[in-house]
Amino acid sequence: MLSLSPPLSRPSHSPFPVATRPYVRRSPRLLLPRAAGAAAADDYHATVRSLNAKGRHTPRKSLGQHYMLNSSVNEELANVAGVGEGDVVLEIGPGTGSLTNVLINAGATVVAVEKDPHMAMLVKDRFGSTDQLMVLQEDFTKCHFRSHLISLLQKRASRGVEQNYGKVVSNIPFNISTDVVKQLLPMGDIFSDVVLLLQDETALRLADVSSQTSECRPINIFVDFYSDADYILKVERSNFFPQPNVDAAVIRFKLKQVADYPPVPSTKGFFSMVNSAFNGKRKMLRKSLQHMCQPAEIEAALRSISLPVTSRPGELTLDDFVRLHNLLVKA
Repeated sequence: MLSLSPPLSRPSHSPFPVATRPYVRRSPRLLLPRAAGAAAADDYHATVRSLNAKGRHTPRKSLGQHYMLNSSVNEELANVAGVGEGDVVLEIGPGTGSLTNVLINAGATVVAVEKDPHMAMLVKDRFGSTDQLMVLQEDFTKCHFRSHLISLLQKRASRGVEQNYGKVVSNIPFNISTDVVKQLLPMGDIFSDVVLLLQDETALRLADVSSQTSECRPINIFVDFYSDADYILKVERSNFFPQPNVDAAVIRFKLKQVADYPPVPSTKGFFSMVNSAFNGKRKMLRKSLQHMCQPAEIEAALRSISLPVTSRPGELTLDDFVRLHNLLVKA
């Protein structure tokens, strides 16, 4: 465990592996503020100087801006994603560019999407001498970044690079985390890995896709449908500026390819059924899904997959929902 130090102190050299080292799955752990020592390129003082350079004295709460002060967290994000030479990486909300710097140093070409025009200009200025960065000044939830990623991946393929998938590595604003996850996870055709720094509570909920807890929601079924999720480590709130009211965590989504999705006639129809089921979370499925079929048909379908006729949505796994959906659409 790292040594404790006062929040916002200058960090020492990273105790974590460099970004190009292969990632090895570990048990979830806690990441604390770095010990006091030699100044780092992206500590509290460097962050404040970067903000002041553009006349921005404080981060904007409306954009959920909380900047990372601990460079070992950025190194861990890159390490978990296995970022290496020649990779194409999408970064959402680069801020002052501390994570961008780690990704570029690892040899990646970065497509950074930044809504704040001041921060977009700051990142462009900071990395103006490199051809490894493309900055898109747009709202990520409305950004057409796909074409840019495909173009970069096609250039790699033309040079004989076999790996045709990009990666996503980001410290994203907590207030858009669910929207970001919903947008990215179905993109297994261009991304292999999505590694995000999210609010700890959100990361725990998204990684727990057992569907056997009272906290199960449609987003859990969505995550399990499109990916294999791992909660990696917890990051204390004192690693951020300004300090948020909650801790954060690193989560990794290993995206599935289309051929590996559960077999359903229509993903749109499948998730429509899942959402309907959870709209009446405390209701039995024979009631919440009766707009699809008669209660007797729903009961028959439940019996055929060895589930009680009184089943509620929180009691079903992804596989249960898939089998139930496929039976009901044939009914």
